[in-house]
Amino acid sequence: MGARRPRPVVLDTGALIAFERNDERLCRLIELALANGAVIHVPAGVVAQTWRDGRRQARLSRLIGSGWLVIQPLDTHEAKGAGALCGRNRTTDVIDASVVLLAQRHGAAVITSDPDDLHRLGPDLQIVEC
Repeated sequence: MGARRPRPVVLDTGALIAFERNDERLCRLIELALANGAVIHVPAGVVAQTWRDGRRQARLSRLIGSGWLVIQPLDTHEAKGAGALCGRNRTTDVIDASVVLLAQRHGAAVITSDPDDLHRLGPDLQIVEC
């Protein structure tokens, strides 16, 4: 039996905003994930919701450019999946849906500041609040 791989992590918009604001708890969660070799995923739509001006978002810009994150593109397959998940759950936030789909695909925990909407889309998700 080999060593167990660390559980992947998915960051949502609230997590990236908390990182940009230098939130101590969120920064520690990211440090722990990286120290344990966990892969950190972020849907591209989450980056879009968070990004405003790279000159004013130096911390976020460094994180995105660090190579520590795997940015999942919102391609046709992802877009259709997110839309369908919203349709099944009668919600409209396709970015939250993309977070849920990404977490489910990788068996990842989600770091978020808003667990209620994500639980509605993915009741079985492991969620860590930041």
